[in-house]
Amino acid sequence: MTQTTSFDAFTMWKNVYEKTESTWRDAIQDTLGKESFAESLGQIQSQYLQYQGFVNKMTESYLKQANMPSRDEIANVASLVINVESKVDDLEDQMDVYKIDTSREIEQLRKGLNSLDKKLDKVIELLDKTILAQNTPKVTDGPLTTTALNATGTKK
Repeated sequence: MTQTTSFDAFTMWKNVYEKTESTWRDAIQDTLGKESFAESLGQIQSQYLQYQGFVNKMTESYLKQANMPSRDEIANVASLVINVESKVDDLEDQMDVYKIDTSREIEQLRKGLNSLDKKLDKVIELLDKTILAQNTPKVTDGPLTTTALNATGTKK
């Protein structure tokens, strides 16, 4: 019997990958392990930070000239607004608690005023009866005598 071999592309790509992967891994690890690479990476980072600081200063300067708020100023205002909202919420909660207490006190005052109103009505009624009783002439067994009073309430 004769054996026929067929072309297997997957196996070929797998072999190429394994050979190149190990070569590249070794080269990258050698490069990363060198002190010169770390130094150059540090220099690049330092230059980027300097550039970023320069851009931030220029942006801030432009925003000041354009009379526009910066990100920090907006963030500060936002935090102040959040603090105010928090305080308003706290005040609303306290108002709800005091509202219940106040409504109870108002109801007690209303009942007290109603009671006082009834008592004052009774006092007025009694005063009216007393005044009426004082102004009506008394009937006696003898002849009626009338005496005239002047404006000061004394006899003439």
